[in-house]
Amino acid sequence: MAAVQPLDPGGFESLLITKKPPTMSNTQGSHPSRRKMAGISTVLTRFAAVGLIATMASCASPQDVAYTRELAKDYENQVFDLERQLAEKNLELSRIQERYAEERKSSIVNSSFDGSLESRLNNLASMIDQRGGEVKDVERFDVEGGYLLMIQDKILFDSGSAALGTSGSQALAEIAAEIAAAPHGEIFVRGHTDSDPVRKPETLRQFPNGNLQLSAERAVSVAAYLIDNSALGGKDVVVMGFGSWRPVKPNTSAESKRLNRRVEIFVSDPES
Repeated sequence: MAAVQPLDPGGFESLLITKKPPTMSNTQGSHPSRRKMAGISTVLTRFAAVGLIATMASCASPQDVAYTRELAKDYENQVFDLERQLAEKNLELSRIQERYAEERKSSIVNSSFDGSLESRLNNLASMIDQRGGEVKDVERFDVEGGYLLMIQDKILFDSGSAALGTSGSQALAEIAAEIAAAPHGEIFVRGHTDSDPVRKPETLRQFPNGNLQLSAERAVSVAAYLIDNSALGGKDVVVMGFGSWRPVKPNTSAESKRLNRRVEIFVSDPES
């Protein structure tokens, strides 16, 4: 057996001092799980190097030791490169997500305000008064540039919920067929609530932003049903949530609050 050659202390230390992987603070922030992964990778690399050197020192030739050291360094460099590539991909993903969030926010803001539509619907309260009698669960009002369907929330949703019930789906199926039967322009789905704040803990967990979020998600549920269960095109549907900020009656009685808890579907005339 060949004589065991003493290891070069400098070579041993240089093998154990690995390249420090790129920290997430230079990319997406110091996420605990990513710091942990980077630390484990470094520890494993050093542990492998120590094991290899200890084994080589006991029975390997100097040539084998040198070759194995090169392999260990090559492995370490590959790990470093992979960690760097992962950090770069995570940074790229973060930028894409931020850009998407900004574009989505801009789209919502730009589509959620139509001054001409607001002016046409400002007289809804007076139209309800002129009609007289009890307001039905689904009422149609003809206005300039189209018509408005006012649907009471009780036939669509359970209290504090944005999930459509059976009666709500049936009502919307008839409404969707009516809309699709004639040429039309854009369709605005507008959610509204009364002024009673969301208080139940289970409802708050689902809608932490209160009535505004509840009204918006109800409008989304109605719009999604219209799009998914009829020939209406999604590009023609605009969703809005107003919370309690667009009442048709003062929130001073149970009946007025009932009228304020509604979803409106405004169907505009087709463009000439």
